[in-house]
Parts: sequence; structure tokens; C-alpha cells
Amino acid sequence: MAPILLNCMGNDRNEYIKQQVQVKNPYLDTMEEDILYHFSLSTKTHNLPEMFGDIKFVCVGGSANRMKAFAQFIHQELTLPGNPDEIRDICEGTDRYCMYKVGPVLSISHGMGVPSISIMLHELIKLLHHAQCRDVILFRLGTSGGVGLAPGTVVITDKAVDYSFLPQFEQVVLGKVITRSTELDEGVASELLQYSSELQNFPTVIGNTLCTHDFYEGQGRLDGALCSFSHEEKLEYLRKAYDAGVRNIEMESTVFAAMCRVCGLKAAVICVALLNRFEGDQITSPHDVLVEYQQRPQVLVSHFIKKRLGLLV
Repeated sequence: MAPILLNCMGNDRNEYIKQQVQVKNPYLDTMEEDILYHFSLSTKTHNLPEMFGDIKFVCVGGSANRMKAFAQFIHQELTLPGNPDEIRDICEGTDRYCMYKVGPVLSISHGMGVPSISIMLHELIKLLHHAQCRDVILFRLGTSGGVGLAPGTVVITDKAVDYSFLPQFEQVVLGKVITRSTELDEGVASELLQYSSELQNFPTVIGNTLCTHDFYEGQGRLDGALCSFSHEEKLEYLRKAYDAGVRNIEMESTVFAAMCRVCGLKAAVICVALLNRFEGDQITSPHDVLVEYQQRPQVLVSHFIKKRLGLLV
């Protein structure tokens, strides 16, 4: 079976080039070889256009096991030939990230937190550029703490915001702070929300996502090894977050949104809430319930992909 392809050629070569994934680094053009170290790939040792040139959808998530499971799931959803249990980890030469290619879909793990996902994104965007990919959409699939939401609610991010609820990401470069916008593609978010209504028992909202640099103190948890605030102060901060449109909290969305925006990539963040942070800090739902919750972003994005590929009406 031939790879599933979408027609994204423009009317002329300029439009064709414009739609290719862009990088914002002039020094890359002067390099004889670009080693994507954390992927165990290179422009000299691998034919990246041949390996990845048909990629249209990239799905990233923190857990290696979860992204392998998503690759197997989307393999079945797209009814591709072969055994989904035998798909190969393209990054098997390294233990930093995992990567699986399933037709036009790339499934990659990114670890936890801004530093881990930012390293992965640099090499991913360069990979897509070297592979001459065009018209690609990126999705971050994850879990989060809900803010005023019932456990199991899926949150499609409107804007990824920082600790002060501003849609920005601050990156320190050579001792200076560079501020980048974290606004995501409104069209993709609206499309995802529309498709969520076609799924049964699938509570979904669009809201802002608070990105923190820590799972415990940074998210106002009272159950870490350190705690420098009171229960009342925690609730006050959560109320301020809610009033600012925040509906969930995680640790990767700002840099994901910022880097995609700078490079002109359409992107979306879809996370399920595992608990309502107004009601507690620890995740207490039974394992089987959590497994089903964690599959919800995958189900929604799979539905989106099948719609885009014309496999569903």
C-alpha cells in the first residue's frame, strides 16, 4: 500500500517552497552535515527526504510507552498493512527519545518539562526541514491538572500562558531574555473542538493552558518535598488562573507553541485533565480509569487525522 499523501503543491515553485517546513537559523546552510544527536540521525548517514518526506502529522507526548501505544493505535485506525506490534523505533540508537513513523504520521516522545521538549523540538523541526516536509501539523498530546474541570475533561489549548498568565515564553539566550508569543493556530483548535462533538462521552473545552517549570511548587502543590505557601494561597492563585481563562496546568506548552509559531508551523495542544486541582493535588483515580483518560487526546487527534485524510465523512 502506498503512503497516504495529501496534495499540498501550490501553483508555482515559490508557493511550493513557502509551504516547506522552515528553520530560522542561517548557519544550518553552511554545515556539511547536521547531526540530530538525540535522534541518532544525520543528514549524511540517512536519506531524510526518503524516510520522512511524506509526513503530514507529528504527534508528540511525554511518555515513550504512550507514544509507542499511540503509533500502534494510529496504525490500526488508518488500516495500514503490517503488524502494528512490529513497528520499529527509529531512535533505537539512543535512549533519549522514541520515534515511530506510521504512514503520514510521526509519533515521538519528548520527556518531561520545557528543557526536554525544547531539545526534541529543535531536532524535530530540523528533521522536517531537511526532509523537505510541507504543510505539517504538530500536536502535543498529554495529561494535565484541571482547573475547575472534572477529571477526564479534554482541554484544547487556546493560548499557552506563563506563571503570570501571559501568552509568552521567555528564553535566556547569551544572558539576555528573548520573549516569544505562544499563540496557537485557532483554526486547528476550532476543528478539534468540532470533531470532539462527534465522539460519544467526550467532554471537551477550549481554554488557556498554564505551563510551569515544576510539577510540585511551580503548580502550587502542597504534597512536594518543599512547600513555601499555605492552602489558602494555593487556592487564591488557582482562582486567579481560572479568572484568566486557564483550564489546565502542564509543563511543556509554552515552548512548544513558541517554537512552532516562530517556524510557521500549525500546532495544537490537547491534554486530558486527570484531576481538578481545586479539589486536591494527588491523582487518585483507579489505574484503568486513568488509562482511558490518557487515551482521549489520542482518540481525538486520530479522528482529526482521519478527517483530514478523507477516511471519515
